[in-house]
Amino acid sequence: MDLRDTPDEAAFRKEVREWISANLPQELRGHRGGAARFDEPSLRGWSRQLHEAGYAGLTWPAEYGGGGRSYTHQAIFLEEMARAEAPPHVGVIGLGMAGPTIIAHGSEAQKTRHLEPILSAAEIWCQGFSEPGAGSDLAGVRTSARLDDGRFVVDGQKVWSSFAHIADWCLLLARSDPSSQRHDGLTYLIVDMHSPGVEVRPLRQITGEAEFNEIFLTGVEVPAENTLGDVGQGWQVAMTTLLHERGTLGFALTAALEVAVRKLIDLARDRGATPQQRDAIAREWIESQALRLTAYRSLSQLVRTGIPGPEGSILKLHWSEANQRLTKLALELLGGDAALAGDDAPYGGFWQHSQLRSRGNTIEAGTSEILRNIVAERVLGLPRSR
Repeated sequence: MDLRDTPDEAAFRKEVREWISANLPQELRGHRGGAARFDEPSLRGWSRQLHEAGYAGLTWPAEYGGGGRSYTHQAIFLEEMARAEAPPHVGVIGLGMAGPTIIAHGSEAQKTRHLEPILSAAEIWCQGFSEPGAGSDLAGVRTSARLDDGRFVVDGQKVWSSFAHIADWCLLLARSDPSSQRHDGLTYLIVDMHSPGVEVRPLRQITGEAEFNEIFLTGVEVPAENTLGDVGQGWQVAMTTLLHERGTLGFALTAALEVAVRKLIDLARDRGATPQQRDAIAREWIESQALRLTAYRSLSQLVRTGIPGPEGSILKLHWSEANQRLTKLALELLGGDAALAGDDAPYGGFWQHSQLRSRGNTIEAGTSEILRNIVAERVLGLPRSR
């Protein structure tokens, strides 16, 4: 495998790097706070800039307003954004999950109605998959969708939904056949978050922010034409969403990890480090490089088949655990100052916030336990344990 950019890719990387340098507001560089702060006008404005520059929906077909670019261009863009510590497009769920799913399974009317507002950040999307009794077990969904006179009446609860507090639309998986079990009898719906009966409640995290939400649905009416795919075949549509969720995300994760390792090295130089701590930092650098190469392997599969492979689960699993180790090591280097917090703490409290936020990395977007099962069964080919 040749890991070097082609001349075309090198030119695109240079273009993206120069554009970010010229357009990224300094106050947004290194922005943190996740979805809890994504309703700020400056971040929406930044997202519109990305769209106007042609960087939103890079791999979407041009006929739907996308860039028609290759997955390698998307990976380069995500790398350069992460290395510049630029915030992502506010519509990450719309761009990475809703849009590709609508393109693959949606009607022409649904494509016309929803795709452009996703690109321009005019409308924000959230995901209604996980439930209190079925977190990572998507087939255990119990939220009901009863078809009645050309509409579905939806009742249930969703949890761990990023952006729900500012979302206009929700990708919702519900059970339309009450007698069905597991993967059967599920229907995939597009739900207007402003509908009567939709209630969003924030979930306060250990960082003090409310980045995730619960969604309560009580008698919510959803027009039948808001079905994605066929009634009762929602599992197949949901698999499209989940495959695209990790697609080229690994490049953003690995580039962000490289940035964090660089900051950790700067911290060690500033504060001093024991030989054991220097060895630990070296291990984290090696881990980041191994993840980068795994991301290239995943990208090769995506370019070859057009379908993201299970390697994305490896990337997410190892990145989440590496980020927890790395931020914990940073607090060790801070010593007694690690007990301080807030903007007045050393380095603006960056490492304290990062360590607290990292605790959720091994839970969100698939728990480490679920991801290990996926890797065992779909990458290593081991027999199913259940």
